[in-house]
Amino acid sequence: MLRFDGLDWTVQEIQAEHGRFLVRSASGAVESRTFRWLMFHPDCRVVSSVVVKDPRSGQLAVRTDLTSEQQDRLHIRLAHALEAETGFRSGDPCRRAPGEPRPAYDPEQTALTQRRRTKVAELAALGAEELAVLGLANLSERTLRRLAAAWRTEGFAGCVDGRWLRAGGGHPSISEPVREAIFAVRAESLHRSRMSMRAKDRLIHQYVLEKHGPEVTIPSYDTLRAVWSEWFGPGGARQRYVRSAAAVDTGITYVVVHRPGQVVALDTTVLPVKVRETVFGDPVSVHLSLALDVYTHSLVAFRLTLVSDTSVDIAMVLRDVMMPLPMRDGWGEDMEWPYPGVPAAVVAEFAGHRVAGLPFFSPETVTTDHGSVYKNHSLVQAERELGCNILPARVLRPTDKQAVERAFGAIRSLLFEELPGYTGVDVADRGVDPESDAVLTISQMEHKIATWIVQIWQNRALGEYAPAWGPGEQHSPNTLFAAAMSQGGVSLQIPDPQLYYRLLKPHYVDIHGRRGVKISGLWYWGPALPDGSKPSTRGGKHKGKWLIRSDRRDRRMVFFQDENTSEWHTLRWNGLPPEGEVPAFSSITADELLRQVRRRGLSPHSDAELLPVLLELLGADIPVDAWPTRMSKTQRTSTARQAAQGDAARNDRELAPPPTTTRGRWWRCDGLNRPATPRTPSTPNDAIAVSKQCRRGRGHQADWESAYAAPACWSYPTRTNKTTPWKLE
Repeated sequence: MLRFDGLDWTVQEIQAEHGRFLVRSASGAVESRTFRWLMFHPDCRVVSSVVVKDPRSGQLAVRTDLTSEQQDRLHIRLAHALEAETGFRSGDPCRRAPGEPRPAYDPEQTALTQRRRTKVAELAALGAEELAVLGLANLSERTLRRLAAAWRTEGFAGCVDGRWLRAGGGHPSISEPVREAIFAVRAESLHRSRMSMRAKDRLIHQYVLEKHGPEVTIPSYDTLRAVWSEWFGPGGARQRYVRSAAAVDTGITYVVVHRPGQVVALDTTVLPVKVRETVFGDPVSVHLSLALDVYTHSLVAFRLTLVSDTSVDIAMVLRDVMMPLPMRDGWGEDMEWPYPGVPAAVVAEFAGHRVAGLPFFSPETVTTDHGSVYKNHSLVQAERELGCNILPARVLRPTDKQAVERAFGAIRSLLFEELPGYTGVDVADRGVDPESDAVLTISQMEHKIATWIVQIWQNRALGEYAPAWGPGEQHSPNTLFAAAMSQGGVSLQIPDPQLYYRLLKPHYVDIHGRRGVKISGLWYWGPALPDGSKPSTRGGKHKGKWLIRSDRRDRRMVFFQDENTSEWHTLRWNGLPPEGEVPAFSSITADELLRQVRRRGLSPHSDAELLPVLLELLGADIPVDAWPTRMSKTQRTSTARQAAQGDAARNDRELAPPPTTTRGRWWRCDGLNRPATPRTPSTPNDAIAVSKQCRRGRGHQADWESAYAAPACWSYPTRTNKTTPWKLE
């Protein structure tokens, strides 16, 4: 086919003796042209009339596509064609077999056409069955020419019998109406409860009958089942998961990670090793939260929590990613900062302590799953405070954060399986009694994991993973981070110690003149708290409100930042005794405390009335029958969890600058200048009864209440402008 003058012309006839040819256009017009005209035409070109297959839509045949029998037949088939072309069955005179060339195929004595005719006669003598096996039935000189041309252009694949690698014909019985019915039933089955393939088959028949009539032929049940499996998978999953997966866009988007900190993946799982709360405590399960740098595969931060992780825990994990890991007792020089370019002494001077060999940086993008703790608005606000982009993984697509998922499996096989108390992958693989085998405490487990990460994981070869600039090289997380430092440098930027307070949950509240601030149902006060008559200078959405931050893991105190000095001050719960006398309690315990008070019909005027209820909940003031040695395992575990959360909050606060706190004792000016001596009721019920009696006017206020909170008729010691019958020692 030729194209000139903007039209396509088909060559109809060639008149070689006259030097002319006839062409026909699509409209049927016939013209005669000369070869000279064709050679010198400026806009004439050849257009292929054969549809060329897109090479991306299919793959070329390879030798392994054939069975061993077909490969032997191909070898014989090719040897016959090459002997006719070259006189040698291998096609190369340098690799001639014994007795080659045969006289009838000697290239010095015979012509190519003569050898082809000889080969046709030789193969015809074999018989029709032998030729059919070789795929050379009805062999002719033209067949030999075609095989030789295919060998030169495509190699052995050109000599393969097309019937050997014929593609499947699909399902011709699936007509367009049937295809429409299959997709309609697919959409309906996602909406309904799970159904069998037989039910889907009947729905397909119903759809075709009602929409297209009885004249449409419907394939058999076996064909429909095979087509359903090919198009939508074999099934077997739960209906809710199938429905969720079908609702997700399956478009593929690639994110090329090329520097440390570009993407940090977070995930949490139950630690597969039973640990003990203390050396003599009960065996419990803890949760392990990991932060993995996707580029270097470094485990840049982790955290163990006795209870399920909260948004505060994950926010502190992100803060740990930005903080250099201090060297610990027992760690040698081989575990110190090893990366070239920045000496360990410089990093230690910059951080204020010796730094272990673990990368630290500011995360740019954080990838998590759709767990409630990761979708919590407090964590989202903390990530924005850190300047992180939030990139949640797609629903039911664990491959979006496969690196951290695989890290859990690697830690399990490399470390956890060797520890006593290992619980296995599931209950079926569990040992006889892993609880009794548990010997490690939570702190010991945390130290062991930290040591293993710095000493083993960071120096372990990454196997199949390699960077884009070195796909054939072997690297460890440390070598990848060192290479990244050499390529783009490193930013030794350690966050402000006050970052801990900025990551806590904010509360915008008013200040009550005598009670302080109310945070989640509890009242807090401190000497640094401004007078309630003084409004805040804050504007905007929270105009006139004061910002208070709380750590839900420890509800004994909240934190207030002075507007003038920017110092952080601790506001303790009203009526709280000196530190250490009341265990830590979380927001869950605080909610239970308020429910207990409401059930008892109290509307306390002072938070001191809540203290006995809290002591009862935490087990600090309980009868003999509820001593720790007589408490149930569930009660002991609950108490230990509250203490663990308080310890975690205290450890995080130790990295921040200590808030300013003014402590003192109340003195009662009764002329003797003596401190009021508290008399605590023997039980919480006695305390509540005395409090009720006080409020109803049947008696005086109890002395034990005056030791924990100032009565309404007395003033606070910071108000020097009023008559102060109390003073602070």
